[in-house]
Amino acid sequence: MAVEPWLRGTLGEVEPVRRAVLHALELAGEDAERWAFALSDTEMFARPAGLPSVGFQLRHIVRSLDRLLTYAEGGDLESRERRAKSEELLAALAKEMDGGTAAEVVAEFQARLAAAMERVRAVAPEVFGEVRYVGRERLPTTVVGLLIHCAEHTQRHVGQMVTTTKVLRSMG
Repeated sequence: MAVEPWLRGTLGEVEPVRRAVLHALELAGEDAERWAFALSDTEMFARPAGLPSVGFQLRHIVRSLDRLLTYAEGGDLESRERRAKSEELLAALAKEMDGGTAAEVVAEFQARLAAAMERVRAVAPEVFGEVRYVGRERLPTTVVGLLIHCAEHTQRHVGQMVTTTKVLRSMG
C-alpha cells in the first residue's frame, strides 16, 4: 500500500494547517482514482441499498468545496456582489444527484479538486482567525474552521464513496 500524502514529507513550504488540508484533498483524489474512476456509467450512478451514488459523492465533494471556500474567501452565496457565482453554486447544489456519464463526473471531480487545492494555497494564514458566516442563517465560524471542515467533509464523503463502491463490487 502506498504511503498516504501526509506521511510523504511533501508541501514543506506550506504552513501546517493548509498543508494538512491539502494532504486530505490529495488523498481524496487518490482514493477517488483508486475506487471510482474505472466505474461504468451504470455503476457510477447506481444506488445499491438506497445509498447515494458514487457520482453524487464525487460531485458533492467538489461542489461543497467550492461553496465552503467561497465562504472562507469572504464570499456570501446570497450577496448581491456574488449573485452570479451564487446562482452557479446553488444550481450546482440542486443538480448533484443528476446523471450524465462517469467520464463527465471524473473530469469535473479532477478539475474542481485541483481548483480547490489552489484556492486553499491562496488563503493567507494571517486571516485564519477572521470570522466568516455560513449559509442563509449566517452561522458564525472562522476561516480556519472552514478550511478544516473542507478536509473533514471531503474525507467523510470519500469514505461513503468507497463503501458504495465496495457494495457495488460485492453485487457482481
